[in-house]
Amino acid sequence: MSSPSTKALQLVVSECKPKAKIVDICEKGDTFIKEQSGNVYKNVKKKIERGVAFPTCISVNNTVCHFSPLSGDEAVLEENDVVKIDMGCHIDGFIAVVAHTHVLQEGPITGRAADVIAAANTAADVALRLVRPGRKNKDVTEAIQKVAGAYDCKIVEGVLSHQLKQFVIDGNKIIISVSNPETRVDDAEFEENEVYAIDIVTSTGEGKPKLLDEKHTTIYKRAVDKNYHLKMKASRFIFSEINQKFPIMPFTARALEEKRARLGLVECVNHELLQPYPVLHEKPGDLVAHIKFTVLLMPNGSDRITSHPLQELKPTKSIDNNPEIKAWLSLGTKTKKKGGGKKKKGKKGEAKDDSAEAEPMDEASNGAASQG
Repeated sequence: MSSPSTKALQLVVSECKPKAKIVDICEKGDTFIKEQSGNVYKNVKKKIERGVAFPTCISVNNTVCHFSPLSGDEAVLEENDVVKIDMGCHIDGFIAVVAHTHVLQEGPITGRAADVIAAANTAADVALRLVRPGRKNKDVTEAIQKVAGAYDCKIVEGVLSHQLKQFVIDGNKIIISVSNPETRVDDAEFEENEVYAIDIVTSTGEGKPKLLDEKHTTIYKRAVDKNYHLKMKASRFIFSEINQKFPIMPFTARALEEKRARLGLVECVNHELLQPYPVLHEKPGDLVAHIKFTVLLMPNGSDRITSHPLQELKPTKSIDNNPEIKAWLSLGTKTKKKGGGKKKKGKKGEAKDDSAEAEPMDEASNGAASQG
């Protein structure tokens, strides 16, 4: 099953070229998701909500996340940029999110760019194998730290992997990326039939991103449990538009009546009616990679439903001498059935364990992904 998110990601990757305007690519990604999700269940009688579950973001180099600029923005991509693409769709409130890192260059990715992408991808592969019924969220937090350390990178603080529920993009069960005293999350155990967005962000820097300018924030989500009587007319106008068009999912200010939006959004955020998704940065010169995928914890094992093949990576570091990480990666993602194993016969030369079938990006865990 290829979700509209995966197809939209393919389109966006193909649009990422030197001198391409970032806002144009974000617009194309969102438009494609709306069109694709509109084609699913077209003929059913009841009206099904569908569309963008997370607006397309293109965050470059030391920008960590959530960069989805307004229409007038002139920012363009350049040769050798490390580009993080983040997006999501939903159909009837069932959400699939994906993030992917792509470097604007020909040939294999080398040096620290390869390290930071390999760190994110290997951590994602390990997380896929540890997010399974009976395991705990803190096991995943500890494991992804160790993977990043093996590549001499850091997991970026403040990134949360959430359980996904129908119409809920930030469910109660959370995997925190870095545990520290300021950010506590409740211990949780994964259970069958749950869905998670696994969100891994790695950095060659310190992994402590900063907000440089609130004006860059363009993505918000309605905080459904909060109410306040807004004073300004512009705020009331924009808030009623948000309640009509985007009552549940995150949205971009580009999608609002833009001139009045800027003014009105400030009051809405100040009174916590909207939750902002700030644009965060590591230090200039640091490189950041992002891999996010949606995983279904099914009775017969884990299904990763969003992904994209990585470019070929030649990292400077290796996990070959790390038995703990290798042991995690050797865990299958499918539960073995008694009495005869797989229904499908493996093709000649295919990996014999089930994880290869479930996980198209397994080759990336040893540093070289097939060209997509």
